[in-house]
Amino acid sequence: MSSSQLTNNENIDPVQINLDLTDLEKSVMFNKNTERAFTGKYDDFYKEGDFVCKNCGHKLYSSKAKFDAGCGWPAFDDCYPDAINYNQDEDGHRTEIVCAHCKIHLGHVFEGEHLTAKNTRHCVNSVSIKYVKPSSDPVSVVLGCGCFWGVQYHYQKLEGVLETSVGYSGGESENPDYDEVCEGRSGHYEVIKVTYDPSILSYEKLIKFFFEIHDFEQSNGQGNDVGQQYLSVIFYDNEANKNSSQAVIDELTDMGYNVATLLLPSKPFYEGELYHQDYYEKNGHKPYCHFYKKIFTN
Repeated sequence: MSSSQLTNNENIDPVQINLDLTDLEKSVMFNKNTERAFTGKYDDFYKEGDFVCKNCGHKLYSSKAKFDAGCGWPAFDDCYPDAINYNQDEDGHRTEIVCAHCKIHLGHVFEGEHLTAKNTRHCVNSVSIKYVKPSSDPVSVVLGCGCFWGVQYHYQKLEGVLETSVGYSGGESENPDYDEVCEGRSGHYEVIKVTYDPSILSYEKLIKFFFEIHDFEQSNGQGNDVGQQYLSVIFYDNEANKNSSQAVIDELTDMGYNVATLLLPSKPFYEGELYHQDYYEKNGHKPYCHFYKKIFTN
């Protein structure tokens, strides 16, 4: 692999960019530069686990596919299904590999070298990937902060999130529908159920992200979406999560914010109608009332 010229990568949606990346990581991922050979932390690294995209958390490679190619960069002879996209370089000689989810630059793929039985080498920059230990059992949390379309849009881009589903919770009626919730007859909130891998994403970070994607000081809804169903709410399953959420609220209060978020014990979650799931992805739009704003330093 060799360095390419610095250029802006217009294929990256700004909301998908991990704001905690270093200058080197950004240079490689978004401008297609290359880290120096034998300097990456994953070149001589063979612990059991997986490697995910450093930008978006999309799972790319298993450690079982990693091998010592002697080239100075991490080498894999296989990837997870649908994990990688392939682009022909402008010089017409090499094939670039990018994350299939967020399209950041990973490196290049080479064939015909006869280094493994699969005869393929994904030559990857260490700074473009992140090692994760063998996955822990998934954990779920239910949150509400306005129109669930926008909440799902942002949580789908958070590293460590495995699955999301929008729906309703907090009321008394069983199996409510959208009209019933919107008319205020059910007592439910519009919520999202986030299932995540705690070995990658901590509960605290997930909750801090929650506060960074909505106006938690608004006490009657979100933006022009006014009503009980649009209130900011965290449902907790245990005392540990309750205390962790309260600690984040206390931190915001110390910063001078007037937090209107409700902290409530969990209630049954009812999955929303199919046409509400992945709404913005299906329709190609962006959220109108949810925007990411970094508040926390860690």
